[in-house]
Amino acid sequence: MNLEKVIFAFFILLALTLNFGFFVGDIADPVHHNVYELFAALVVSLIATVLKFGDRTHLGAVLLATSLVADLQLIAAAVVWGWAEHVSATGLTPHVMAAIVSLSGGAVLANVTSVVLLVSETMMVRR
Repeated sequence: MNLEKVIFAFFILLALTLNFGFFVGDIADPVHHNVYELFAALVVSLIATVLKFGDRTHLGAVLLATSLVADLQLIAAAVVWGWAEHVSATGLTPHVMAAIVSLSGGAVLANVTSVVLLVSETMMVRR
C-alpha cells in the first residue's frame, strides 16, 4: 500500500464530506450551516489542492482544476459570510445565507467531480 496515495485520497474525500456536511440543510437557515464547518471545508480543500500540485499527468491537471474551482467557491462563500457578519449593516439574512450555501454547492459539485476522477483512475490501475 502506498501511504502517499492513501493520504492523497483521504484529503480529497475529507474535502468532499466536510463540504457536503456544510451544504446539507435548509438553504436560508444559518442554524443548519456551521461557520466552523465551512472553515474546515476550506482548509481541507486547500490542503487537497496543495497535494495535487505534484501530479504532472493530464488527469492531474484536471484534478488540480477541480480543486481550484472548489477553493474559489469556498473562499467566496467565506468572504460573503465575513462581509455579512462584520461589514454589512443588514447582517446574515436568509438571502445572504442562500448565496453562501449556493457557493458551497458549487464546491460540492467540483469535489464530486474530483472524487469521480480519482475513483475512475483507481479502477484503471492494473497490478
